[in-house]
Amino acid sequence: MTLVIKIGGSAGIATENIARELARYIADGQRIVLLHGGSDLTNTLCGRLGQPVRMVTSPNGMVSRHTDSETLRIYAMAVAGQINTELVASLQQHGVNALGLAGVDGRLLLARRKSVVRSVTPEGHVQILRDDYTGQIEQVNDALLRQLLTAGYTPVIAPLALSRDGERLNVDGDRAAAAVAAALQADALVIMTNVPGLLSDPGDDTTLIRTIQADSLNDHMKYARGRMRKKLLGAKEALQGGVPRVYIGSTSLVGVLNGVGTTITGVSAELGVEGALALAHNTPREGGLI
Repeated sequence: MTLVIKIGGSAGIATENIARELARYIADGQRIVLLHGGSDLTNTLCGRLGQPVRMVTSPNGMVSRHTDSETLRIYAMAVAGQINTELVASLQQHGVNALGLAGVDGRLLLARRKSVVRSVTPEGHVQILRDDYTGQIEQVNDALLRQLLTAGYTPVIAPLALSRDGERLNVDGDRAAAAVAAALQADALVIMTNVPGLLSDPGDDTTLIRTIQADSLNDHMKYARGRMRKKLLGAKEALQGGVPRVYIGSTSLVGVLNGVGTTITGVSAELGVEGALALAHNTPREGGLI
């Protein structure tokens, strides 16, 4: 069984607890590819280095980081330097033979640099940015990942991609995880964040939406605020790429796979719940995932 798990880069994510749970799954024979973000540390480093943090909102409401050349350098320091090595070390402490990679390594993630980025100003005007080093993933070197998994490694991937011209690019971690999950035909994509899942009222955790069918995912976009919109877009792309189900949640990987967060599935709700229980308890279903 193959899982692709993305750990967010915002403050408040229970990374150490997730690492312990990952180690137990891997010890039980699960094949896991881990991706991570780095937004909070990037903001901290920008502040220390006197680099302004600039977020842009696209005309369709997606929020992303404006990554000029200096911000890209700081972003790479955060994600490929500190965060990636810390995660690898943490997993190694728990007995996992983790291997740190950035998407530029081995042409793991190839992306198309966005020639222009359209941003909506607070006054509602659309402006064009041409100095942005962000990209949209076009290709995943799944053969490399399969070789590493077969050799017993757990890949830990920082969200930097390589452009066709050899440039480093900032790519969205959630959508990168979706692309990796689709390329590997993973059994599930799990997005661990600092909120319980998709909330119909972002200020009220009791409004958690627990299950969503793929054909109604667009209808639920109205509830997504800020970064959650990218997570739902990543979920949609993963499902379209053949991944059976996507889980979004916080704190505990076991809990999320047990349906504590939001489960988005392209199959029947019954199979989705049963699959989650099988994953969480490491008990294969008859005729189910292997």
